[in-house]
Amino acid sequence: MKGRADGPREKTMRQLVFGNDELAGAEGFDRAEVIPLHEEAQEPRPARGMRWAGWLLVACGLALLPWLYVLATGLPATATAAHWPVAWVGLDTLEALGLIATGLLAARGDRRHALAAAATATLLVVDAWFDTTTAAPGGDFATAVAMALGAELPLAALCGRLALRALSRHA
Repeated sequence: MKGRADGPREKTMRQLVFGNDELAGAEGFDRAEVIPLHEEAQEPRPARGMRWAGWLLVACGLALLPWLYVLATGLPATATAAHWPVAWVGLDTLEALGLIATGLLAARGDRRHALAAAATATLLVVDAWFDTTTAAPGGDFATAVAMALGAELPLAALCGRLALRALSRHA
């Protein structure tokens, strides 16, 4: 087996050349086979359906921008929620399940931990945001900020780092 790098692309592409003498005696090979090896993996072009879905999501995100103005100018300053405890217990339950799933998958070396980590990081950031923005002034707000800075955001950063490391390692 001989390595070969020719021409101006020698830094980005190398080829392995199997000569006939090296393949003598191997069944099914009647000529040399050239296998290009790329130092940098090139991103494959997404399928048409994936590109279409991507542009649809971009359009939906842009369509939400005017809606943000409507919400910002039209929502009341205060509101009462009938199921307030259910909302918070539900969010914290999802966070706990996300942390457990991420931890178990990461401990087992399962690369799917990246998905759980990304979802859990998102939940933790959302929790920190809503805790601080819905807390009453004074002690409640101080507690919300302490929880955000001391637990939720550091855990979100750890989960985000796990997800990014796993994705960059397996790309």
